Amino acid sequence: MSNDPDVPVLPVEAFEPPYYAAVFTTVRTQEQSGYSETNERMEDLVRDIPGYLGMDHAQTPGGLSITVGYFRDADALTEWRTNAEHRAAQKRGRAEWYERYTLHVAKVERSHGFVRE
Repeated sequence: MSNDPDVPVLPVEAFEPPYYAAVFTTVRTQEQSGYSETNERMEDLVRDIPGYLGMDHAQTPGGLSITVGYFRDADALTEWRTNAEHRAAQKRGRAEWYERYTLHVAKVERSHGFVRE
């Protein structure tokens, strides 16, 4: 995901179900040293997971952040969840970067999209 204001912001396309969505909702601490670099690394890593479909992200002015990762199947999601570098980032997140978070994993059974002509 780019922070470049010149890059258009687009949602991940609708895929043919079934697939999985991992919804990660966070509130961060004031201490964010190293967060941006680690976040960029995690985005690079997840792209290499076979079955990774994409990611949407939004943040409120009040600091609530929501990231939704989409995965073709449970094996792809498991590969991401158990990746050693990702696990280390999770541990650091709990120790330093997150005040609180929730993770919801859902099997997508219906999906569609719309694009204005």
